[in-house]
Amino acid sequence: MADGPGYKVHHRRRREQKTDYKKRLELVKSGKHRAVVRKSNKHMNVQFALYNKEGDEIITSAKSSDLEEFGWENHTGNLPAAYLTGLLAGTRALEEGIEEAVVDLGLQMKNHGTRIFAAVKGISDSGVDINADSNSFPSEERIEGQHIDNYHENGIVSNFEETKENIISD
Repeated sequence: MADGPGYKVHHRRRREQKTDYKKRLELVKSGKHRAVVRKSNKHMNVQFALYNKEGDEIITSAKSSDLEEFGWENHTGNLPAAYLTGLLAGTRALEEGIEEAVVDLGLQMKNHGTRIFAAVKGISDSGVDINADSNSFPSEERIEGQHIDNYHENGIVSNFEETKENIISD
């Protein structure tokens, strides 16, 4: 391990590669709400956060497991579930009076057309004004689940449309 007067021990979260403090500072300086999108193998999590000195304040959030309340019967870690989670989080944000946000993707890989950008498209389609390039979004066929429909017995496309209507009408 390096030592001496020129060596600086970085923050723990930077050493663990969990936080990019330069990017976080840019997002916080904007003064807008942050739409924080995180993924795991089984779920998507979308939160609307606002900087607070004591720690970020989560205004509203949605997790893909919340989709069961709206009739979602399929896996919650796929691309259609990510879109619906973003749509649900966006509608909840609008109910809280959040009309504009900046997207915070953290240190995740930013490959275009993936689950992360499906959730961002869901936020955008809900009516929240966000800073996202529409070229990054997946195609409509993938969002509706047509690419995985033949693997599911109960039909993911029909369940997608039904769940989307339930979220919008709620």
